[in-house]
Amino acid sequence: MDESSKEGKGRHDLLLQEIEAIDDYWGPTFRAIFDTDECDAFADKLDSRIRSHDRDIEKLCSAHHQGFIESIRDLLELKGLANRIHGEVQAIDSDICHSVTQLKLKGQELADARRIERNMKTTIEMLQSCLPVLRAYIKLQQQMKEKRYYPALKTLEQLEHIHLPNISHYRFSEHMKKSLAKVRESIKEASMVDLKDFLESIRKYSPKIGEVAMRHTAEQLNIDISANSSAIKRLISPTVSGIAIYRLVSKTKKKFLTDIVYAGEFDYEAPSESEYSVEEDLSAQDLVDFSPVYRCLHIHTVLDAKETYENYYRKQRKKQARLALQPPTNMHETIEGYRQYFHGIVGFFVVEDHVMNTASTLVNRSYLDDVWNIAVSKIASSVRTHSSYCTDPALMLKIKNLVMLFSSTLKTYGYSVSQLVELLQEIRDHYNEVLMQRWVHVFRDIFDEDNYHPIQVTTPAEYQRVIESFPYRDSNLEAAPFPKRFPFSSLVPKVYRQIRNYIQACLQFSQDLNLADQEIDDTLRRYTNLLLTRTLSGCLSTLIRKPSLSLLQLIQISINTNYLEESNAWLEEFIAQLTGASRELSHIARLQGRAVFRDVRDDAEQQIYEALKRKMDEFMELANYDWQLNEPSGQASSFLMDLIAFLQSTFQAFTNLKEHVAQNACLTACRHIAEILMDLLLSDDVKSISMGALQQVNLDVIQCEQFAASEPVPGFEDGTLLSSFLDLRQLLDLLLSWDWSAYFHDYGQDTSKYLRVSPQRAITVLEKLREADKRTVFSVLKKSERDKKKLMETVLRQLRQLLQSSA
Repeated sequence: MDESSKEGKGRHDLLLQEIEAIDDYWGPTFRAIFDTDECDAFADKLDSRIRSHDRDIEKLCSAHHQGFIESIRDLLELKGLANRIHGEVQAIDSDICHSVTQLKLKGQELADARRIERNMKTTIEMLQSCLPVLRAYIKLQQQMKEKRYYPALKTLEQLEHIHLPNISHYRFSEHMKKSLAKVRESIKEASMVDLKDFLESIRKYSPKIGEVAMRHTAEQLNIDISANSSAIKRLISPTVSGIAIYRLVSKTKKKFLTDIVYAGEFDYEAPSESEYSVEEDLSAQDLVDFSPVYRCLHIHTVLDAKETYENYYRKQRKKQARLALQPPTNMHETIEGYRQYFHGIVGFFVVEDHVMNTASTLVNRSYLDDVWNIAVSKIASSVRTHSSYCTDPALMLKIKNLVMLFSSTLKTYGYSVSQLVELLQEIRDHYNEVLMQRWVHVFRDIFDEDNYHPIQVTTPAEYQRVIESFPYRDSNLEAAPFPKRFPFSSLVPKVYRQIRNYIQACLQFSQDLNLADQEIDDTLRRYTNLLLTRTLSGCLSTLIRKPSLSLLQLIQISINTNYLEESNAWLEEFIAQLTGASRELSHIARLQGRAVFRDVRDDAEQQIYEALKRKMDEFMELANYDWQLNEPSGQASSFLMDLIAFLQSTFQAFTNLKEHVAQNACLTACRHIAEILMDLLLSDDVKSISMGALQQVNLDVIQCEQFAASEPVPGFEDGTLLSSFLDLRQLLDLLLSWDWSAYFHDYGQDTSKYLRVSPQRAITVLEKLREADKRTVFSVLKKSERDKKKLMETVLRQLRQLLQSSA
């Protein structure tokens, strides 16, 4: 018998003992029997015990037969009762069996119910353990639907690190993990979409941000950005953008975002007015929402893709920087093009500076410096190229002010602007070139409008106006009665005034460049020297070479240059007053006006001499010598008399010129007359000259010598003007006196009476005289004429011999 049977038997025995021991209530015993599903076995055991008791009873009856019989009788008596009881027991047994059966059914149902209860309890526990995951997942889906990616990322982290490990033994957790990976990518992609929207928006509004930043810089520096010059005013609009509020010119450097970037739901709020002490009122559209940048940064940091995000952000911003650095095609036409260009660049770097101060891992100073170093070169190149097309000084001043404001704005954010300072110097040089081009037209207009006559004033008011425009002082002129005549024409005060205007225009550009007074002084002197040496000198040189100018106009121009030369000192004093520089230190860059006007005056004097010659040529063109004249007229030729009268009146106009100019002009005139008369005698067009014609020329030369001896211009030494006619005089004396013996005897000696007569000239005139004699029919009939002809041939032969020997 196996162990289970033994255990069952022992259990049945115990149950039987309990039944036997208890007389009235067997309910617990029977319940224990029905719970074991061993009713049949127990019933068999019960029958066996009954039989055992029956045997015991029989034994006892045998032992007690009589008592048995009596008991039988009692039993018989009790038989009916027993039958009744048996019937009752059977009924009870039937009832019990039925009840047991029902009990078994109920027990089975109870067991099933308890099993279901346990399963339900386990299920509830499992569901309760899964509910946080499901709630979090549902929350995640809702947050993704509402595009709240930052909270979704937090929910995703909770799911992955807190909730999912608790249900890792469930198969659906694997599916959830796979779906969470997709959600992670969706969050990353969605955040990048927000970032792209932000980048597009910030590119659109960067010019506005830059404009406000530059306005606030101008407000701090009290610069009027709307004026043509650098006048100091305060006309700044109160419009403010968020970026200007956050960090206007390093005025407010509080970091309000770094404390909340990685906390909570990241509900971005702009700083209050009290935090930043900004005077202007803010409106919603003025604020720039940087939350997409920080959300995306945090999301990629959590997703372990921070480096990828930083590289993408920097790459996209560099692309936007390149776009911002591309100047408008028509930028050089108006100042608005430059403003738009600079506003966009300032807006870009102000945004980057703000991102650096609120998310230093995304944008750092090294990165910004690299971007700026590349940008500043392109900025300088673009502005340099476009400003080179500008020919409007007013626009150049606006460009200068804008570049200064641009560099000041970026300097406050820590960027190096040394290249922009150099750019301003280049623009200043171009501005000076533009001014000089403008002043070329100014000077030309002055020259065209001038009548080249001395200024004459008839009232004290007119006199005062001239004195105020040109600081000329002359005691004799002041004492003279009205009308008064200045020695110079209106060109002088106008040119002087325009030079001053030019200096002031140059100063406008140099102002506000943070230059020392001495540096500004040197710059003004350098540019003024350029105006004098290039522009004014060139205009005057062009003027004095105009063929339409008369001799008197040239003389007036030469006189004007004397007084313009004197104005050099006044201009230097004017520059010193403007700049406040020490006069002792200004010797390094002295104005070159004296040298310029001296050179111009020299050119003018040469033009005077040339004009005088041209005028004399006009008179000499009227010369109509009769080279076959038999007898002279007895007086100088009429054209020569007119010429001398012209010269006398002209030299009277030389009174305001310097003495050497008048002397040179007079000497030039005398020499030119002598050259013309000599050329007439030696001209190839004149084939023959009669002695009468030669005597007429001699009369003209005598008239010229008389003019020279009359000292038309004072200051000559004795014989200086007469020496101009010495070549002509010696030639005529030799030919008229026929003193060939003295000529040949003293030839080559310094004491020769005819030292200036060359053999070639003598041969030329003698041949023309011989040709004239040939035309005289009766000359061959006179012995004296034949002897003279022989002598002439002899003289010509000797002259040719001298010419050959000297060669």
